[in-house]
Amino acid sequence: MQVSIEISLYPLAEETYKDQIWGFIDHLNATEGLRVVTNGMSTQVFGEYDLATSTVMAEIKKVHETLGAAVFVCKFIGGDRQFAEDRV
Repeated sequence: MQVSIEISLYPLAEETYKDQIWGFIDHLNATEGLRVVTNGMSTQVFGEYDLATSTVMAEIKKVHETLGAAVFVCKFIGGDRQFAEDRV
């Protein structure tokens, strides 16, 4: 089963928040089997359900362990919605 995940990360740290966001995205990009698309508002992750969800949750945990205070807004959608806009 495939999944599409949209993630927005809001670090509550005043310093180096951009580094934290890009580090999170870099770790997702380093995972073989995931397709990661980033824009100015969010990051989308597409892939096999178990791989995508376990990777995203592990990276969220790392951010919380490192930064402590960070807010994540996530949407989990069953299926591969990567090209859904092309079908409209």
